[in-house]
Amino acid sequence: MASPATTQTVRPLDTLRFDTSGPPQIASVIADHLRQLGARTDRPAPGDASSGAATGTAGTTLTGGGFDPVCASATWADPLSGLADEATVQAATGIMAVHGRRDGTPRGLAVDYAATATGVLAVQGLLAALVGQARGGAARAVTTSADRAGLLAVSQYLAAAGADEGEAVELAAGGPPFTSADGILFELETLDAGAWAAFWKALEAPAEALRVGWRPFQFRYATACAPFPAALHLTARSHTWERIRRAAAASGTEVCALHPLAERAAEHDGAAPWSLTRSATGRLTARSARLPGAAHDGGPLAGLTVLEAGRRIQAPLAAHLLGLLGADVIRIEPPGGDPLRGMPPACSGISARWLALNRGKRAVEIDIKKEADRLRLRELAAGADVFLHNWAPGKAAELGLDSEDLARVNPALVYAYTSGWADRIEDAPMGTDFMVQARTGVGEAVRPEGEAPAPSLMTLLDVLGGLLGAEAVLAGLLLRERSGHGVRVDSSLLGAADTLIAPALRRAARGENPRRPAGFRLPRPTADGWLAPTDADARAVAAHDLGGLSTAEALARLHEHGLTATAVTTELSDLHHDPRFSGSISRDAHGAPAVPDPWSFV
Repeated sequence: MASPATTQTVRPLDTLRFDTSGPPQIASVIADHLRQLGARTDRPAPGDASSGAATGTAGTTLTGGGFDPVCASATWADPLSGLADEATVQAATGIMAVHGRRDGTPRGLAVDYAATATGVLAVQGLLAALVGQARGGAARAVTTSADRAGLLAVSQYLAAAGADEGEAVELAAGGPPFTSADGILFELETLDAGAWAAFWKALEAPAEALRVGWRPFQFRYATACAPFPAALHLTARSHTWERIRRAAAASGTEVCALHPLAERAAEHDGAAPWSLTRSATGRLTARSARLPGAAHDGGPLAGLTVLEAGRRIQAPLAAHLLGLLGADVIRIEPPGGDPLRGMPPACSGISARWLALNRGKRAVEIDIKKEADRLRLRELAAGADVFLHNWAPGKAAELGLDSEDLARVNPALVYAYTSGWADRIEDAPMGTDFMVQARTGVGEAVRPEGEAPAPSLMTLLDVLGGLLGAEAVLAGLLLRERSGHGVRVDSSLLGAADTLIAPALRRAARGENPRRPAGFRLPRPTADGWLAPTDADARAVAAHDLGGLSTAEALARLHEHGLTATAVTTELSDLHHDPRFSGSISRDAHGAPAVPDPWSFV
């Protein structure tokens, strides 16, 4: 391999070219991200996919820059699985089941979530292969698929379903948003039980309702549902939006009205979902040039060290993906360990959900409030390749652990921050998944026309934000290898939202209805379950009366008419034995379900 270019590289893929084709839902994400990373192409951008355009493989080739060509193949699934598009992948992988928990029945997301995640995973694979090549590795091709992306998206819920014990709260229909007396749909957010109680007391909610409502509210991120007492919804409907806002301000909670897609389209600045800033002083040292051939075994990032100080989902998932690519991940936890290790349900005494994001990581306990421990953290950063965190805005600078601070001890460090808003929205609410969904129009995008907007209680943006965080780190590592400088990378839940709803924003910008038509991607009931047709065949399937047939009989009848559909997974524990994913779901050392790695490299 020729030595990759190391001068005048501003973006990691400058001087490289790409060619991509295949299903527009996947190919458009790949093309958008490769362009934003600096690669060029002679092909026009893939157009928005209609509900009927979906089959095939997204093939992408990157060439130039002194690298050997790298190819990525992104498919919907194994052709023998019968999964042929976004709708069938959502149905089979459990996305419909999890997203539908709020409603009590499986429901499809009206956005192309699995395809978007697949596109990001494909770009991750391309970047990882180039990083591996720059470090002496031999990766030339990567494959990924939407069914694996879907399994990754539900991995926490799948892990909980296969745990040794049951959920700590009831899995039942219900949840936000709430509605004010003047018809404003809104999300409520707080991490503090006292603030929750103070908010509802200010609105004169029944004491028993606010007491009973806290636990499902607290666990809604884990369970994708929140069966509140009806009295809380009735209380919200008895007060104006202005009164509710005053109660939130006084109690220390936050509320956010659901914003329409058209509004987000009007304010959208077209920014990439991440930003990369090259250090002016940092240079690769002999140590950070890495061991020749280190990337040959154990993945393209073998031999690299990632230091992760992450909470909840976004940053831990990003680090988890880097670990799957071969990096050694060291997790910074508070004294006594991450309290989320104890979140039920457990496998061998450890939270199944926690294991889904953190298995295989080493842990070091550090009290960042103490100067001596912050010194230990700086010492760890001095020997690391990546420092990744998702602390609250301003916290890193307050602790003396911002990118400039750590560049002094490791000028070649890739410093990664995964945030909520990336400082791009004025007066933004708390940067959590459901608040970002509310503020950006995702709550409208995930529901078809004719249905009230409602952010999904499946953690769509936390997961996609983790994927983008890993993508940003890989871009930073490649930029470091090409330029010789340390890099700061920033990603956000806002970037995840904009990536997910990009097709809807483009429709809105053209003056079209940004939402999908009524009934879009709703599964059909059968005598013993549910089935989901492909988007292309949905209208034809609707003409068949399937209610009296078993799912197997209904699928056979549709097949006789040349129509494609698949059974909807309703119990995630069934995925272990589902022939559509034969041999792909395993158990880790603690007995927790583990989904397959999303890529394969050759």
